[in-house]
Amino acid sequence: MAIEVITREDLNEFRTLLLADLNEMFNSTKPQQQKQWLKSTEVRKLLNISPGTLQNLRVNGTLTYTKVGGIIYYAYSDLLKVLEENKVEATVTLFNPKWLVR
Repeated sequence: MAIEVITREDLNEFRTLLLADLNEMFNSTKPQQQKQWLKSTEVRKLLNISPGTLQNLRVNGTLTYTKVGGIIYYAYSDLLKVLEENKVEATVTLFNPKWLVR
């Protein structure tokens, strides 16, 4: 039985190779693609809204939908469009010394 000695240099080389392999593995994985059509429960979770709010968005025409066999589907691109159209720009408020006077 032969005895093999492992040095610190061997361990450092192993560590470097292992980290390089892990890095390559994580960087080569494809990001998960977003589904094109979402069900009501998925939309509610995504937007963090109640079923009633989602219904109001449908009824007042804010959010378009497709109904197939009793299941309502929403296009992901339509959700992004609604969010973009309703975006509120931030306003900059300058300091006003009059606020300090009572």
